[in-house]
Amino acid sequence: MGTPFAFTKLIAVLLQGGNNSTKILEVDCMSLISYERRRKLRAGLACFVVSGIVATSGGLIPGTFSQNVSAASTSPGDYQQDSRIRLNSIGYLPGAEKKATIAASASDFILVNSSGTAVLTGKTTSTNNSDTNEQVSIADFSSIKTNGTYTLLVPGIGKSVTFKIDPNIYVNPFKTSMLGMYLWRCGTSVSTTYNGKVFSHEACHTKDGYTDYINGQHNIKDGGKGWHDAGDYNKYVVNAGITVGSMFFAWEQFKDQIKGISLTMPESNNSMPDYLDELKYETDWLLTMQYPDGSGKVSHKLTTKDFGGFVLPERETADRFFTPWGSAATADFAAMMAMASRAFRPYDASYADKCIAAAKVSYACLKANPGNTKPNLSGFTTGDYDTTDTDDRLWAAAEMWETTGDNSYLADFESGANYFSKKIDVDFDWGNVNNLGMFTYLLSEKSGKNASLYNTIKNALISAADSIVGTADKHGYARPLGETYYWGCNGTVARQTMILNIANKLSPKADYVNTSLDALNFLFGRNYYNRSFVTGMGINPPMKPHDRRSGGDSQIDPWPGYLVGGGWPGAKDWKDDQDSYQTNEIAINWNGALIYALAASLDVSDTSDLLLGDINMDANVDSIDYALMKQHILGLSILSGDAFKAADVNHDNAVDAIDLSTLKQYLLGKITSL
Repeated sequence: MGTPFAFTKLIAVLLQGGNNSTKILEVDCMSLISYERRRKLRAGLACFVVSGIVATSGGLIPGTFSQNVSAASTSPGDYQQDSRIRLNSIGYLPGAEKKATIAASASDFILVNSSGTAVLTGKTTSTNNSDTNEQVSIADFSSIKTNGTYTLLVPGIGKSVTFKIDPNIYVNPFKTSMLGMYLWRCGTSVSTTYNGKVFSHEACHTKDGYTDYINGQHNIKDGGKGWHDAGDYNKYVVNAGITVGSMFFAWEQFKDQIKGISLTMPESNNSMPDYLDELKYETDWLLTMQYPDGSGKVSHKLTTKDFGGFVLPERETADRFFTPWGSAATADFAAMMAMASRAFRPYDASYADKCIAAAKVSYACLKANPGNTKPNLSGFTTGDYDTTDTDDRLWAAAEMWETTGDNSYLADFESGANYFSKKIDVDFDWGNVNNLGMFTYLLSEKSGKNASLYNTIKNALISAADSIVGTADKHGYARPLGETYYWGCNGTVARQTMILNIANKLSPKADYVNTSLDALNFLFGRNYYNRSFVTGMGINPPMKPHDRRSGGDSQIDPWPGYLVGGGWPGAKDWKDDQDSYQTNEIAINWNGALIYALAASLDVSDTSDLLLGDINMDANVDSIDYALMKQHILGLSILSGDAFKAADVNHDNAVDAIDLSTLKQYLLGKITSL
């Protein structure tokens, strides 16, 4: 029989009576039973402590140390690692939901720590996952919140890869994904050592690029800097839009977590946060994409006429050209430059002025050219990024208003927003950036918004977030995009975290945070393949991405920090093959989405300016705050915003019985701080 589980927390216990009635009793029951599990207890169960083990009138509670698997070994050495046990190989945040999918019939699981001690056993639940045609078992070990290294054992099956529970679990993945952006830099040499291997290339594309298609003259115009777009070495404004937009949103929402992270880049010793330094390398290039005639028109892309081979970028020497302008690219440019002006102003006011001045010129160009102008890309076989401009113009108007406060931009946005019958798209990318404009409008603290329109958009956002939660809940791997697959769908899985986290900011709900984390769980190993989809990170990551640097250098390992596109047309169609550009390419828009998702998970609760426990914000922590917290737990009232953060005293992005117990101990003087 295994070692009894040590219970250390004082919590309030929910007892369920007949007719599904429930009530809260405050008792000294030292258990880690989750609220959901307590809610599901059979009628008439009572909870009491016997020798440190939670017992009930019906036996040991599932999720505590159970005798059901007492005959099974709890030593990891007695188990072989089995690929059917699929979980986030990077790890989990302490307060987050933690689940694994087992692609087999399994009834019991055991969680052991790095010492080989069993800390939790439990029963799985079974579900059918139709897109992979599997009957899977789900192991839920969310109740374990102690930092450490763990292994999941499944009697009769095997064991998982080891993983960590740590509040900083996503710091290194965030840094590695940002390293990927640095390694995409164009017009300069780059070099890094990752896992003992050197990845580098010399300065490339130093003659960007020729102006034949914008003024009929074969002259070179400065188009240096920026990021290579994907597995190729070209640069596209429209795809930069969703990428830069996502990354600026991450900055605006999570800057307190991001700004102190060192990314080890050439600019690291200046006065600007490294994260913004990397974004500035892209916005410097974007500024060169405006026509030199002062018209505000923006070239759609800067590329070779045809895709090059699998060589390092300095060996791609074909001429590169600025293509004709398009209204979508011009609108995206205005939006990005307006966001850049806000982000850079505290660090470089002159550059911020330059960005907003460029944005105003391009926005004026849009007003002077109200039709959808598509660029003439005949003669080019590189990426089209073909799209209409209605969504791009909407985004531009929102960002211009947010940056300048000029109500003419607000009027443009509100008029444009009424055009969209569907205010929020659950599934969005570079071809439909209207969500970005809607997000800015919702998050803006400026006055003058139309209350009816604001509420309509907010309700659409909450509905979209709830839909994503429901989709993930029904999926065997908790994939937020469910059974939808297409080129680059992994990027959308990551990007949906924007909807969830912005919804959580406006209307806090633990489901939004946990589903956002489910996206990362899926991408880092809780998937059909039991593999990470990000190069250089997690379990058995991609080794042969469709990436010209990885295919053109002498390293066996691919360049690190890149999210690959993922399986399509079906869940089981991913190929880790360099030739599979359909499923295994990399792209800045997918990485930008991943960076947002990781940034959102660096710290799920910022309480630096709050007095923990002071729920009513009267500068005191007292019985009134205790009553408010209890009402929230009972569902009699709902806490949100700073009140919710102040109530979340254990920083797990939930307000539950553990918080209530901790607050009670503080008020009774049993602990001296929260």
